[in-house]
Parts: sequence; C-alpha cells; structure tokens
Amino acid sequence: MDNQLTDKDISIQRWILIGLAVLLTVILVVFGVHQFRYSDPYVKSVLSRQGDVDQGRFIFQMNCSSCHGIYGDGQVGPSLRHVSSRKSSLGLIHQVTSGETPPMPQFQPSPQEMADLLKYLESL
Repeated sequence: MDNQLTDKDISIQRWILIGLAVLLTVILVVFGVHQFRYSDPYVKSVLSRQGDVDQGRFIFQMNCSSCHGIYGDGQVGPSLRHVSSRKSSLGLIHQVTSGETPPMPQFQPSPQEMADLLKYLESL
C-alpha cells in the first residue's frame, strides 16, 4: 500500500480545513455580537433590575395592547403568549427598542420600564 497522498486527497483536506476555518469564524462572530449586546450599558442596566409584573402590565396596556391585544393574545401584531420561551431577554429588549420589525414602532422605555415589561412578558 502506498502512503503518498494524491492530489485529490490534498484537495479534500484543503476544503475540510477551509470549511472548519469558516465555521470557526462564524462561531466567533456570533459569540462576539452576543457578548457586545450584553455589554451594552442599556441592556446591562435593564438586566440588573428587578422587574415588577404589575408595572409591566400597565406599560404593556399603554404601549403594546392596541396591536398585541389586552392580554397579549394578538390582533394586528402577533400573540405574545409564551414569548419568553421563544425569545431571550436580550432578543425581547432588541425587539422592543430597535424598531426593526415594521409596523412595530421603536419604543424607548427607561431601563426600569423595560425590566418591568420583560417581567410581564414572562408572565404571559
């Protein structure tokens, strides 16, 4: 048996290494973005606070219920029932504050209001 690598073997190894390098790069970028978001001062402030479900319900009814329904069941906007099982706290903060999902408007609650809203959304 000949132990020399063929050009085909070398090409396959090269593609495997390139694939692994790309995969590692993607993982590092995703991790870096995730860490960056958690290091955002607003996010850190929100996540460091204890939310109040009753205050969150009030904030939700004043700002969100016209589209998402009085109990978060959905109307114009989607149902938010069990939303905390589908989105992380970070994802919910981004969703509320970014305005990236039209027709949902950008909403800029204070850190305490956002913590209260997160607590309420967790209760749905």
